[in-house]
Amino acid sequence: MLKKVSFTKLLGSASGALLVFVLVDRAGGLYFSNPGLDQPAYVVIEEEPATPAEPEPELTFEERMAQADAAAGKRVFNQCKSCHRVEEGANAVGPSLYGVVGRPVHSAEGFSYSDAFAGLEGSWTAERINAFITSPRDVVPGTAMTFAGLKDPQDRANVIAYLESVVE
Repeated sequence: MLKKVSFTKLLGSASGALLVFVLVDRAGGLYFSNPGLDQPAYVVIEEEPATPAEPEPELTFEERMAQADAAAGKRVFNQCKSCHRVEEGANAVGPSLYGVVGRPVHSAEGFSYSDAFAGLEGSWTAERINAFITSPRDVVPGTAMTFAGLKDPQDRANVIAYLESVVE
């Protein structure tokens, strides 16, 4: 048969076990103590705050065009290939860009331009192409062109240099 355990015996056993744990913890703390270091383990070097570098002056469009690389522009033009071709008369979703630099706006033979382009006058100068491929919808509101634009100004200059080179 089971004996009844009194509350006093249970409390005494728990207190004894707790006392043993505390004594073992204290003894371990004495044995495994941190002796401290004579010198810091690592040295913190305090430096003077760096003066911010002057931002590089923004290049003008003409300076970017002078540095433009047609081979790099051909690589960037891969983003345009889904809608445009650079072969003469080869229209796709967008008009052929063969000889686009300097030609009149909405003049690609055999291509049906949107109403947004019908109202435009003038020619595709390098500067106008630069503005257009920065953000087509801002330059020609209502354009059917869904391309968001090229944000890097040097990429734009490179693409224009590539477009100039395909007719030479």
